[in-house]
Amino acid sequence: MKESFDFDRQIDRRSVPGEKWGRYAGRDVLPMWVADMDFAAPAVILDALKARIDHGVFGYTEPWPSLIDAVIEHMMRHYGWRIEADWLVWLPGVVSGLNIACRISGEAGDEVFTATPVYPPFLTAPAYNGRRLVSRPLVHDGARWGWDRDAVEAAIGPRTRLFLLCNPHNPVGRVFDRDELAWIAALAERHDLLICSDEIHCGLVLDPNRPHLPIAALDEAVAQRSITLMAPSKTWNIASLYCALAIIPNPALRRRFRSAMRGIVPPVNVLGLVACEAAYRHGEAWRQALLAVLRENRTRIDSALQEMPGVRATPPEATYLAWLDCRDSGLDDPAGFFEAGGVGLSDGAPFGAPGFVRLNFGCPAGTLTEALTRMQRTLSNRTS
Repeated sequence: MKESFDFDRQIDRRSVPGEKWGRYAGRDVLPMWVADMDFAAPAVILDALKARIDHGVFGYTEPWPSLIDAVIEHMMRHYGWRIEADWLVWLPGVVSGLNIACRISGEAGDEVFTATPVYPPFLTAPAYNGRRLVSRPLVHDGARWGWDRDAVEAAIGPRTRLFLLCNPHNPVGRVFDRDELAWIAALAERHDLLICSDEIHCGLVLDPNRPHLPIAALDEAVAQRSITLMAPSKTWNIASLYCALAIIPNPALRRRFRSAMRGIVPPVNVLGLVACEAAYRHGEAWRQALLAVLRENRTRIDSALQEMPGVRATPPEATYLAWLDCRDSGLDDPAGFFEAGGVGLSDGAPFGAPGFVRLNFGCPAGTLTEALTRMQRTLSNRTS
């Protein structure tokens, strides 16, 4: 019998401390900003956590063989990527991995390339680690976001050492295809760049005809210059358990990465590791049900935008994040405008794209419908 899951239940997140709903405590503002979902984690994860808590002892713990096997099997089953156990470096989060990658790339003053708009830590990590950020914008061809290949090539100079890639992309929602990834790999080979690829949203591909392909899985050459960052946190909504991993096939690069972590990056907590194994081993039915809900929510947004003059978006191929272009709306501060109307969105400016906002649709349909209604009403009241 097919399992059923309740994605319509509206859980009161105001009753517990939390970043997402806490931002607007005491205000009638629906939080649709930071990238965590309003769905309860799947029962298979909750049951695994309860069993570990019932054990009662929380001494120091390292990743165990069945967990490592679960990761290896997951990568092979979903991406056709055969990885080895010793390639894994465990982290408390992907952002730590971005910063360590910057730290081990070249020397102080060397350059790190990324494309905007992008998840804000991509833009801050280089300076935090004594490197200089170089960026060029993604371009929209009228149908989807993509690369301005000539501009990217021209931006990479003799001191560029690292290419920071986000795939699937946050916030534009692209799943970059084999041709695009092969172009990036060839670029890295030509300029002798490391590639650090944040692939945390790889379990949230909404378009079945655009499967996720880890760039390191292209071939051995690109694998040897790649750091791939993944985590179960976004897909199964377990972000605050802080468990992520770097997959680094090159042993010398892996040693440098581990060395840069020493004394700075703490081990992953045991409950995060337990949740990771449960997600990768037993979370697939829930994930598939989630994807169906997210596809429906994506359609709701597309329909609602027809009634929002000056606001448009390309439906994302992955993630639960909609990237809304408000530049034709006449709004100087679209995030502030919609917040005043009762919807809290992420401002595009920290992503490198003022005039945009990011909407998190990882929530029950009722919550999303109310948010979209508020946005429509706020725009209508402005123009009436």
